[in-house]
Amino acid sequence: RLDVLLNATTRRDEQGNVIGVVGIGQDITGRIAQEREYTRLIDTANAPIFGVDTNGRVNVWNQCAMRLVGYSSEEVMGHSLVKEFITDDFKRGVQKVLDMALQGDETENFEFPLITKGGARIEVLLNATTRRDEQGNIIGVVGIGQDITARLAQEREYSKLIDSANAPIFGVDTQGRVNVWNQCAMQLVGYSSEEVMSKNLVKEFITDEYKTAVQAVLDMALHGEETANFEFPLITKAGVRLDVLLN
Repeated sequence: RLDVLLNATTRRDEQGNVIGVVGIGQDITGRIAQEREYTRLIDTANAPIFGVDTNGRVNVWNQCAMRLVGYSSEEVMGHSLVKEFITDDFKRGVQKVLDMALQGDETENFEFPLITKGGARIEVLLNATTRRDEQGNIIGVVGIGQDITARLAQEREYSKLIDSANAPIFGVDTQGRVNVWNQCAMQLVGYSSEEVMSKNLVKEFITDEYKTAVQAVLDMALHGEETANFEFPLITKAGVRLDVLLN
C-alpha cells in the first residue's frame, strides 16, 4: 500500500472544453509512517504531553496527560487549553508562554497549575516547544510536562520544618544573598525575614574582623567542602554582638 498526495487539475482543449483530468501525485508513504510513529511515541511517553493549534485549541493529549488530569482525549480535543483547564491566576502567564512559542520563542521549566477532572490542583513543570510543518510554518505548540505536585509539597514541608526549628537557621544563594531566615534567627538577631532577604550576609551582618573568614567558609561550602563548628559573631538589630557556632 502506498499513500499518495494528489493534486487534480482540469484538462482542456484549445477551445476550453474539458477533456479530462491530470493528476500530479506525491508518494507520502514514508512521511505518513513517520507521523504515525511520532504520534505513537507521544501517546505512550511516560510524561504528560499536550499540544495546541495556533488558536490555542487542544490537538494533542497523550495517555499520561489523560491519567494525570482525568480527562480523555475526546473530552479535551478542540477545547481551549487556557480558558478551560488553567486556573484564573495563571491564565495570562500560560497564554504568554503559548504565544511566545507560536512566534518561535520556546520556554523551559515554566511552572503552572492544571485542574483535574476531579477538581484537584496539580503543579506542572512545562517545556513549550514550537511545532512546525514540513515547510517550516508554525502550526502549534507541543508542551512536555512533569508533575511536580509531590516535590513542591515536600519543599513546603521542608521549609516549614526549617522555619519552626528551635535553632537559628539561615541560608544564602551563590551570590551570598540571604534566602533562608527562620523564626529562631529572627528572634535571636532581631531582623525579620523581610529585612534580611536578598541582603548580603557577610557585608551587612558580619563584623569587619570576621568578614573574610565567614566568606571563606561560605565559598568552601559552595564548592562542596562543608565546615563544622565554625565560631563567628553576628551583630543584632539592637547592635549587640552574638557569638554563633556554625555548621
